Amino acid sequence: MTSFLDPLITFVSAHAWLAYLTLFLAALLEAVPVVGSVIPGSTIILALSALVPGGELKLPWVLLAAALGAVLGDGSAYWIGHRRQREILNTWPLTNYPRVVAESENFFNRFGTWAVFFARFVPPVRAFVPVTAGALGMAPAKFYAVNIPAILAWAPAHVLPGVLAVSALHEYAGLHHHGHVGKHVWILTVVGAAIVLGLTVWSIRRRSGSEAKASKPQS
Repeated sequence: MTSFLDPLITFVSAHAWLAYLTLFLAALLEAVPVVGSVIPGSTIILALSALVPGGELKLPWVLLAAALGAVLGDGSAYWIGHRRQREILNTWPLTNYPRVVAESENFFNRFGTWAVFFARFVPPVRAFVPVTAGALGMAPAKFYAVNIPAILAWAPAHVLPGVLAVSALHEYAGLHHHGHVGKHVWILTVVGAAIVLGLTVWSIRRRSGSEAKASKPQS
């Protein structure tokens, strides 16, 4: 893996526009069924985000590139499933991955609408749940109402660890001229973690309440 990433990082670090394009494509392809299982999208995003503290890349543009790629990738997979319905799950190349397709369907049936949110953080079903959601008849409004917030939480969760790690190394080595990046990153990390935690707690309570209501005997 490092033999692939090292020359890639070296090359794109000298061409910022190409780095942003690579981030966009990595996030997009990671969301495509089957392709997302073999493309190390998360690793590429994490590696390129490490260029932010050195000034080669700008944090807002890195986050935007990753988020846009994920939105387009998830959305494309969803609409393919939405148009072809359940037939798509029994079509090549998905038929070559029956276990992951079954896991994705079980994941969706277990968590319902919130499967779209949680799947963003659970490989390899991340690449299969959007198409599964479309194939099983999830309405577009419901899909995007959960998918967009999930991506807004997912992008910082993938980008900021690399930024924080390199920022810490720079500060430790006495390279304080980029110290302002670390401060902003910590703020974004706390906000992002609070959003993810809040949404998770809310969804668990909502699901528990629904199950309790469903199990209550009818009078």
